[in-house]
Amino acid sequence: MRQAFPSCVIPDDTSRLAKEDVTAAAARKELVGLSEADIRMGAGFPSATADVGSSGQIWTYQRTVQRGNLSIAVPTMAVGAIPAVGGSVNVAPGGYCNTQIRMLDGHVAEVAYAGDNNLPNSRDALCVSTVDACVAYARQHRSSAPAVSR
Repeated sequence: MRQAFPSCVIPDDTSRLAKEDVTAAAARKELVGLSEADIRMGAGFPSATADVGSSGQIWTYQRTVQRGNLSIAVPTMAVGAIPAVGGSVNVAPGGYCNTQIRMLDGHVAEVAYAGDNNLPNSRDALCVSTVDACVAYARQHRSSAPAVSR
């Protein structure tokens, strides 16, 4: 009989345990309203686009992240009445992210993420490299925008 030690196991899907990366979360809100040109300046040209009729276009940015993996495997062994102990741990695994930006009338309407993009302590963390420059631009642009008088 194998016994699991839940505190030592990192699940593949951390979405219920980890919080969303702060930059990825900020992008969901702060990119809304930016123009197509603004997004191209921050994220580059999309890997793919899809026309979704009256819902606009979806721009997809595909990023594959290869990282140095540290994989430790402990052989399973049992000694007499002591239960079997063993397992493995992966640290800093690679993955991929598809950042999807929905454009409506030439401006960002929505940002979403898909793929194997979680790290053990942070959801959507592998998507940050796509949107971080856009978030910085949005913050700078909004803070330097002239005040509108009414």
